[in-house]
Amino acid sequence: MSDLPLIQADRAVPPPAATTTSTGGRGRRLRLLSRTDRVVITLMVLVPLLLVVGLVWLPSVATVLLSGTDWDGIGPVSEIEWVGGRNYSDVINIYPPFVPAVQNNLLWLVALFVVATPIGMFLAVMLDKEIRGSRFYQTALYLPVVLSLALIGFIWQLIYSRDQGLLNAVLGTSVDWYGDPDVNIWAVLFAAGWRHVGYIMLLYLAGLKGVDPSLREAAAVDGASETSTFFKVVFPVLRPINIIVLVVTVIESLRAFDLVWVINKGRNGLELISALVTSNVVGEASRIGFGSALATIMLVVSLLFITVYLATVMREDRR
Repeated sequence: MSDLPLIQADRAVPPPAATTTSTGGRGRRLRLLSRTDRVVITLMVLVPLLLVVGLVWLPSVATVLLSGTDWDGIGPVSEIEWVGGRNYSDVINIYPPFVPAVQNNLLWLVALFVVATPIGMFLAVMLDKEIRGSRFYQTALYLPVVLSLALIGFIWQLIYSRDQGLLNAVLGTSVDWYGDPDVNIWAVLFAAGWRHVGYIMLLYLAGLKGVDPSLREAAAVDGASETSTFFKVVFPVLRPINIIVLVVTVIESLRAFDLVWVINKGRNGLELISALVTSNVVGEASRIGFGSALATIMLVVSLLFITVYLATVMREDRR
């Protein structure tokens, strides 16, 4: 009689559940999905894929192919003449605006990276201290990022106007800040940097919020100053953010277009590669092949930095 409860207890124990492989579990979950769910999932994958292929990859491939032709966009596609690398040779050797455009793009990159980026980083560090009114400062500094560069061009035109501009009224001068080729590039860079600072500030502020507070506490215990703590402890931790900022700055300097196009369509000292592409493709010249060669040069330079960024991100994910 004493063994009966033990036997009943053993019978009450349920048998162990059969283990299923991950593949079987995934298949069972798929079978549980209704037809509507499958349609929604398919559309969620297919629609973005088609948009990326149709709006990014196909135009990019077409641009590279057209860069080897002399098509003017008027004749039929069957009459397109293949000229090989002649457009690239003409861009480098016999196209006068190309060298000033490259110089201005490089100047744009240096100005954003050397001046605007450190200012944005400094503002992020200050706002990370949770000073009074930090929310207001964040909104005010980020507001230019929300505005388009074309609108920023109009705003700064009110400031830079030779006759009625605020800057000349304050300085008591009559400088044509947008029209004088000796100073207009610097005026435009200041306006572009004003917008870029807010973008960089937001990126670094997000990165600083993710830094482990124990790192700063350990540095403070060791007697490190606040400046030394940032550059020797915090800044190395922000390495992924630094790479993102570098790539964003390079792309911003390459695709800079709206501001100079609003001012004078990228002429008279404001030549940029993007403006040259537009003026050749949709301008009066309508040289599709030549403009595609300029666009391909921009594409190759952009892909170099994007490849470095993706390789770094993938390397970080493996760790």
